[in-house]
Amino acid sequence: MKIKLIWRLLASLAIVFQDVSCGKDTSFNDEKVLQLPKSYDISWMSSVENSKVISELTIPGTHDTMALYGGPAAECQAWSLEDQLRAGIRYLDLRVFSIDDKLYVMHGVMYEHTTFIKVLETIKAFLAEFKTEAVLVRVKPDLFNKADVEKLVQKIVEFDEDVWIKSAVPTMGEIRGKIVFVQKLSFKLGLPLVGTDKKDDYKVTNILDKEIKIEEHLNEAEKECGRDYLVLSYSSGTGIGTLKGMFLTPKKVAKNINPWFYEYLKKLPHDTGTCFGIIAMDFPGLALIQTVINLN
Repeated sequence: MKIKLIWRLLASLAIVFQDVSCGKDTSFNDEKVLQLPKSYDISWMSSVENSKVISELTIPGTHDTMALYGGPAAECQAWSLEDQLRAGIRYLDLRVFSIDDKLYVMHGVMYEHTTFIKVLETIKAFLAEFKTEAVLVRVKPDLFNKADVEKLVQKIVEFDEDVWIKSAVPTMGEIRGKIVFVQKLSFKLGLPLVGTDKKDDYKVTNILDKEIKIEEHLNEAEKECGRDYLVLSYSSGTGIGTLKGMFLTPKKVAKNINPWFYEYLKKLPHDTGTCFGIIAMDFPGLALIQTVINLN
């Protein structure tokens, strides 16, 4: 075990030195403005066969998708929702609070300057432009009045033909141009979602330990792919709330993890159609997102 940890440390240092010598690392991003190369393929799902069941795909996502405000302890992303979608993100993690029959997007007690309706409008505008794509959405009721969240969401989307709320896992052809809801725990609309993370796995006090957990979760996810539910793993984490990792904000964790994760995924064989399901990330850069996509 000690030899393995030493090897990981040396590999991480090599990545750091490589990033410094070769220019900006694009596996991690904390810039507010998205700059896409001219050749960037926004509509990457167009190459997925219509007959492909979506539980067989590896899908890049963001953890706490709208956590753009609230300071270092709360912020998990830099790009706007529109830019995340254009960068290739196809799974969104929304924390939603209900008050006075309206739905607001939150991160804990922090209001993220948008509503659920505005988020839906942004996704629909993207899908109207890129009709080959589909966007998976998880709604996690937050704070109090949690039971009201699902009722209000269902009221908004139940007669919308461009929204999938069935529990049956569809093929790619069935959901192009649609918002696909996924269900977990206290939200029961859409596709069943099974997570590989265990209690407190998101807490990071040591980066090397986090790398080991990510590998374990991906190995588990690979075994679960292709079933009648979706599988979700996280590369994100935070040390906030712990004693040893009190200075490891989500951004600091991502700044260390994302370059390692990028190199880890690059080394995997890409000609076998490896499936890891959904991978939710903090502050992912274009290189990391594309590497996840390329696993398909």
